[in-house]
Amino acid sequence: MFIFSISIFLSAFLLFQIQPMIGRVILPWFGGTPAVWSTVMLFFQVLLTGGYAYAYWLIGRLKRQTVVHVALITSAVFLLAFLSFVWTSPITPDATWKPADVSAPILDIFKLLIVTVGLPYFILASNGPLMQAWFSRIFPERSYARLYAISNIGSLLGLLVYPVLIEPFLTLREQGWMWSGGFVLFGLLAVWVAVQNGRVTPPPKPAPDSAVDSPHPPPALMSLWIVLSATASMFLLSVTNQISQEVAVIPFLWILPLALYLLSFILTFSGERGYNRRVYSVLFVLATALTLFVLLKATALHVYWQILAYCLLLFSACMLCHGELYLLRPAADHLTTFYLMVSIGGALGGLFVSLIAPVIFNGYWEFFVSLAMTMAILLSLRGGQRPTKQSPAHDEEIASVASLPRNDNSERARFIFFVFGLVTAMLVLVGEYFSGSLYSRRNFYGVIRVRQELVGDPPRPAVLMAHGITVHGLQFLGKDRYLPTTYYVRGGGAGLAILNHPRYGQGLRVGMLGVGTGTLAIYGQPGDVYRLYEINPVVTDLAEGGGGYFSFVRDSQADVTLVLGDARISLERELAENGSQKFDVLVLDTFSSDSIPVHLVTKEALGLYLEHLAPDGVIAAHITNLHLDLQPVFWQLAQYYGLSMVRINYEGDSNGGYASHWILLARDPSLLDVSAIQERAVDLSGYSTNIRLWTDDYSNLFQILK
Repeated sequence: MFIFSISIFLSAFLLFQIQPMIGRVILPWFGGTPAVWSTVMLFFQVLLTGGYAYAYWLIGRLKRQTVVHVALITSAVFLLAFLSFVWTSPITPDATWKPADVSAPILDIFKLLIVTVGLPYFILASNGPLMQAWFSRIFPERSYARLYAISNIGSLLGLLVYPVLIEPFLTLREQGWMWSGGFVLFGLLAVWVAVQNGRVTPPPKPAPDSAVDSPHPPPALMSLWIVLSATASMFLLSVTNQISQEVAVIPFLWILPLALYLLSFILTFSGERGYNRRVYSVLFVLATALTLFVLLKATALHVYWQILAYCLLLFSACMLCHGELYLLRPAADHLTTFYLMVSIGGALGGLFVSLIAPVIFNGYWEFFVSLAMTMAILLSLRGGQRPTKQSPAHDEEIASVASLPRNDNSERARFIFFVFGLVTAMLVLVGEYFSGSLYSRRNFYGVIRVRQELVGDPPRPAVLMAHGITVHGLQFLGKDRYLPTTYYVRGGGAGLAILNHPRYGQGLRVGMLGVGTGTLAIYGQPGDVYRLYEINPVVTDLAEGGGGYFSFVRDSQADVTLVLGDARISLERELAENGSQKFDVLVLDTFSSDSIPVHLVTKEALGLYLEHLAPDGVIAAHITNLHLDLQPVFWQLAQYYGLSMVRINYEGDSNGGYASHWILLARDPSLLDVSAIQERAVDLSGYSTNIRLWTDDYSNLFQILK
């Protein structure tokens, strides 16, 4: 039991260490959007299904199990050894793998993940069902369910340890080597177990007996396994999207829902006391009511109360889904079939949320689909929780619920699927015709909405662009449409940097990372050149006048060019092909949401900006943020490059100007030592910080949490 437990725990720990680690590696290459995490999770769900399918296939080949599995593990170790000579670590690809085009990010992410961790992850994914099946064959009188709980404990610890103990203290290179070493250790242990399994002759099966015989699970039962697993998976990803895009994009917030998801597996598969149908049914109903209240009162409630409501709802829903899976679990000889169906359901739920929902919905409506499916599961429950049937051999694996008539399981699955189809169709229609916005479009980078409101004092009609809870700009209608608003008012950091630059009105060259509504372009004068970088094609289309909502770019007197793609990759390419842009003012406006693209605020990133900056140029960084304090990060960068630094705080106004915080950086201190800037400058004399300099290989968001 001990060897099997260690093998399962280690494989699960490594599985969930690699997810945030490899996400951290590739996140900068795709704009730092939370959707990268959803795509990474989808990839691992699909590969997990592949691992379970491999385990299902391998268990049926008694004579070749050891040889095949040992050969696969050996191949993975040799692959890691080869990549260690090519990259800085066996699982961290070099810069040559950066995508030149991010128009199809999901395919590029899948390609990267297949090359970097595909084979090792595939082997780790297969280990749980393999070890449990081998354990059940060697020890038929003992339960495998606790091994499943151990697997989920390892997964949970692997997930939680990374942001607390691994990411803050180790560089990506060190993390890659540590994980690779852990995989080699796992490989040695798994090979040893496989060899021992090949040497042991399992005890003969007892003669068929109607009391203990376990026929192959019927299709109706397998379909119910898939539906229950898919519902939990959809709920996990949809809640993650909901709270990270619509509520607050807090760093690593996606880890909390996944941790609750794993915790529900641990509790439900730890034994009969882990799941009480009545308790979690009541909890789900109460959590649903609380969440609906939160949705109605979102603007009046603190963000943490909203997150609490969503997480409570997710946990209760996952407990219902996984608890019913536990009650419907099969006998040990059909274990790999059970895990395969569960993994297929998880992958199908991930495919719907990550690939289908962004196409058919113009908002995160999959959350309501998942909610409706869980309600359908609750309504399909009949009677109280049934006790586990005990065989003479103390076989704890056969639950009486699993022996319900086929028609009952089939009806439950059909009812849940019917609710899924009905609610999906209704939400497509509601989203299309009753969204309440002038414009709403969803893509890989989130949901962009345009709405009209009365703004200012006196109130005047204005059109706003929003991404979740973050407003990216607004423009007044009528005579005030030329007025710079939100964070780009004349008294804000970017406005001051432009208006007080010596070359203002004399052919100023301005660069900007993050377009929004293109408000900054309204400062453009004849002869000026404005070059705006944006990764989201929906944003660039709206800023250029799509739909007729915003006209800042069109009204600008400057020569304005919008560059689509990740800003850093675009700047690197331009530097290599055409040399420096020699910007007089470079505005960094990519940090106002709380899911900041870290790769745009590292030592290497600022070095790139300085390459594109004129000798008398100014960098203006927008650091307004609810949960992160970026001042110490920029302070260390300024110290490293010997730059002068000024902080500008703007309190907001009644003409559409929002409260904002800016950092201004310059090689020449005199550029910042002008009265208009100094009058609004925050006194930083005596300020210092001991946080470590951020690089492409190291950053720590927890150090700058407010």
